[in-house]
Amino acid sequence: MAFSKSIGDSGEVMSEINMTPLVDVMLVLLIIFMLTVPVLTHAVKVDLPRAANQPEIVKPQTVNISVVTDGSIYWDEARLTDAEFKTRLAEIARKDPQPNIRLRGDRKVPYEFVAKAMAAIQSAGVQKLGFVTEPDPQ
Repeated sequence: MAFSKSIGDSGEVMSEINMTPLVDVMLVLLIIFMLTVPVLTHAVKVDLPRAANQPEIVKPQTVNISVVTDGSIYWDEARLTDAEFKTRLAEIARKDPQPNIRLRGDRKVPYEFVAKAMAAIQSAGVQKLGFVTEPDPQ
């Protein structure tokens, strides 16, 4: 073969690069960079102030509104008239952050009463409305 080398050829010059000096130089450079990086990052010492307070996370309150079969509206277990209901909705619509409203409708309540409550909530400007349901028993 053209690429095969005979075992008896001792007169050929071996033309391979000796990698040992190259690896030595690279390791020396690595050590130099590892030593100089901490010096560069902490060249100027500054005594930074400490933050004393934590950001206040305001969780919005939750209001449970229940509509029962006769069309009565309950605000967290307190029965309200339509006028009182609209007044309270206007109050919480102005709050920041707005409370979460959970609307609970009885299983046998006509949809008309639930729709009226939803319309009042929407017209008051309340943004966060959720419905409470029971999961199906499996």
